Amino acid sequence: MSTPALQRLSFGEKLGYSGGDAAANFVFMTMVLFQLNFYTDVFGLTATTAAAILLWPRLWDAVVDPIVGILADRTNTRWGKFRPWILFTAFPWAILMVLAYTTPKGWSPTAMVIYAAVTNTLLMTIYSMNNMPYAALGGVMTADLNERAQLNSFRFIAVNAAQFIVGGLTLPLVAKFAAQHAGGATVTVVDKQYGWQMTMMLWAGLCLVLFLITFATTRERIKPPPSAKSSPWQDFRDLLKNNPWKVMWFWTLVHFAILSFRGGALYNYYHHYADKAAMYDFLEKFGLVAGAGAPVQSGLLETLGYIVHGSRADLANSNVADVFNSIINMLGTGLIMIVILLSPPLARKFGKKAVSAAGFVLATLGTFAFYFLSPTNVWGMVGLTAFISIVYAPTIPLTWAIFADVADFSEWQTGRRFTGMVFATFGFALKSGLALGSATFLWLMAAAFDYDTKFPSAPEAVAGFRFTSGIAVGVLFAICSTLLLIFPLNKRTTIQMAEELAQRRAQRADHYG
Repeated sequence: MSTPALQRLSFGEKLGYSGGDAAANFVFMTMVLFQLNFYTDVFGLTATTAAAILLWPRLWDAVVDPIVGILADRTNTRWGKFRPWILFTAFPWAILMVLAYTTPKGWSPTAMVIYAAVTNTLLMTIYSMNNMPYAALGGVMTADLNERAQLNSFRFIAVNAAQFIVGGLTLPLVAKFAAQHAGGATVTVVDKQYGWQMTMMLWAGLCLVLFLITFATTRERIKPPPSAKSSPWQDFRDLLKNNPWKVMWFWTLVHFAILSFRGGALYNYYHHYADKAAMYDFLEKFGLVAGAGAPVQSGLLETLGYIVHGSRADLANSNVADVFNSIINMLGTGLIMIVILLSPPLARKFGKKAVSAAGFVLATLGTFAFYFLSPTNVWGMVGLTAFISIVYAPTIPLTWAIFADVADFSEWQTGRRFTGMVFATFGFALKSGLALGSATFLWLMAAAFDYDTKFPSAPEAVAGFRFTSGIAVGVLFAICSTLLLIFPLNKRTTIQMAEELAQRRAQRADHYG
């Protein structure tokens, strides 16, 4: 058994590991940013039905996570415990990813609802079977705290690269494929359905390649103590005594509720609250506008659907909101990719808890400020997006590294390590949060703002998009900030814990030869 000092990870292994979560985010960010509106605007579901489709499959997926964790902890192969799960779920993942965003033709409304429920449930299930073992894999590749922080920085740079692609290219590519399918005629919902299917085929192919790379380049090094035999029920009972786990479980639930709630809110904020003429003027400054009657030009931006065609006076059916929304997404993820590099040095200086709590407090303030922007203040939207991304960025890898610290705490307490169970329960909270976030957004809009998916620009609905994007999301950020402030594992405790566990593992290695 290597000591933490010797458990250095190569650049290639860090890069290969990061590819697995980049792949996962082609599903995850599409789900967070666009799935809600895909079901209501393209697939044709009502708000109530869409809420159910988003809620129940993800809750089922949350139940699957602990089961996968139990099985993964008890998997023993020549490839390790967790890597085989990544390999054997890669091909089903790619197939289901396409099916979940395919709209059947000529089916009855009941059959359409069943199809959406089944494909979304299967996609979420395969997501658990892949991503839960993937997350646990990061906790057994090295015991070195700094190496873990660096590994998670690599991971989340790759994640944000994927989010940059998904957030910045999905809507323009869908619009581009839809326009090609329309063949010069007015784009209809059928054309948009084709656009979604083709775009998801591209993303599915990338996912397959990245998963195979992750499997081939990573290794598992931390082994559970040889005498550590227990039942799943014993593991869970011990976990309930773990106070750091309790805090981070609730934090995970609220945090991922933020992501799906905010994704649905901001899509509608930019498409229905933000002034289209102001967005047009903004895009015109960067040469992304072609006047009415202008011929279609060749070039990368035109190919990707980033050129707005039409006059400023007639933007109702233009792609101006798609392009502006995509640029906002790319700005946010681009800044995160840069600032995330500061995570390891900040964690070494101040500790993971302090950096994460400070980032969430500042993100809370920036989110509340969103509510006070006027529809024409697009530069304010850009500025606040940049601010929130910068202060939020360092928290992303650090909170996942904290999950590994929670697994260490259980081993420190009990003498047994059940990494899979720890990450599976966090996975349960994650999926439950995603489910509740999307569904709660639709429920709140319907109950408080009379939201009807057929009339998204109604004054009450627009007021709701503004409220949910600023005040509601800000409250959720404030809850996360509070939970991080009360989290009991500070810098001093994690260092002490790592040192004592390293000594135990070294003694076991000497004892078992």
